[in-house]
Amino acid sequence: MSWVRRGEGMVAWGEVARFDVAGAGRIDQADAWWRRVTRHAVIRDDVHCPGTGLIAFGSFSFADGSGAGGALVVPRYVVGVRGDDAWLTVISDDGRTEMPTFDDIAPREPAPTTIPAVAIADGDREAWAAAVSAAVERIGAGELEKVVLARAVEATAQSPLDVRPVLSHLAEAYPTCWTFHVDGLMGATPELLARIDHGLVTSRVLAGTIRPTGDEVADLAHAAALARSSKDREEHEYAVQSVTQVLETHCGSVNVPEEPSVLHLPNVMHLATDVTGVLSHNASALELIRELHPSAAVCGTPTLTAARVIDELEGLDRARYAGPVGWINAAGDGEWCIGLRSAEISQEDPRRLRLFAGCGIVAASEPDAEWAESEAKLEPMRRALTATD
Repeated sequence: MSWVRRGEGMVAWGEVARFDVAGAGRIDQADAWWRRVTRHAVIRDDVHCPGTGLIAFGSFSFADGSGAGGALVVPRYVVGVRGDDAWLTVISDDGRTEMPTFDDIAPREPAPTTIPAVAIADGDREAWAAAVSAAVERIGAGELEKVVLARAVEATAQSPLDVRPVLSHLAEAYPTCWTFHVDGLMGATPELLARIDHGLVTSRVLAGTIRPTGDEVADLAHAAALARSSKDREEHEYAVQSVTQVLETHCGSVNVPEEPSVLHLPNVMHLATDVTGVLSHNASALELIRELHPSAAVCGTPTLTAARVIDELEGLDRARYAGPVGWINAAGDGEWCIGLRSAEISQEDPRRLRLFAGCGIVAASEPDAEWAESEAKLEPMRRALTATD
């Protein structure tokens, strides 16, 4: 398992316990299970950093009816780094208290230095254009204001995929994103659904996208155009409103910047808004993400109508793509992102995987432009899977 950003975070391995869930109540069920586990746990934490002590990693499906469901996984070992602090956590279910050295528990198989050859399909452009056009038509008819459509492409590796070199490439290429791997779902996501740290809540909302040119001067002009774009500003505002409305029910105060900033990534630029608040009661990270998911950034507005349109137009099971992925500690604090820029490895065949990308569709959307945006969003996983060094 992996949760790394800017060279900090955690990697973990082994499995002490897991809780698999499915259906509309999957996050509530996971939250109740985790509360029971932590209630009876004996925890020694000498470091007191985010991610120390007893933690679980988790990921959940985007849709209630998905067969992917979700799970919380309690690892056996965790190695973490935050600033000048580094730690090793050992989690036991048998009452043992002796602390092994890192050499005692380090994986015996070193990470491979190369990735097996991976063939990645192109995707169905005609089907995508038809779905986008149908969505724009429904928006024009007043059925909804925004819907996020996703597409998936199939990929096949020559041999079972070891995620470690893929994650290394993602972390190096996208240091400001959260490089994650939980239960076969991996990626480098730029979007923070919710972080809770001692009562402070932070959510990073991204919506509105443009592809950089690689020319610094031209990209400054592109960023300014994105910040002025009425189409992208409209899409972004829907996403900010959906997050703010949830946080206001849990926080005594919520801060929303008046204007979005432009987040620069190697493959895309996004309109970004960091929404912050202070909790007015003791809410866990899982409780919060259950209410935040799905936000307008990955579903649409109004939510229920957008979810129905997704079911009717998208033609795929997103599984855990665009669902919550992250970690939680014994106090209920944690960090959860939206599983974007991701790929999911088949549990039946570790040589097969699906890559995902999605685009927010509003009245001014055009199929060709949305195809180009989705291609840009597939780029992180495509490049990581085909890296040769």
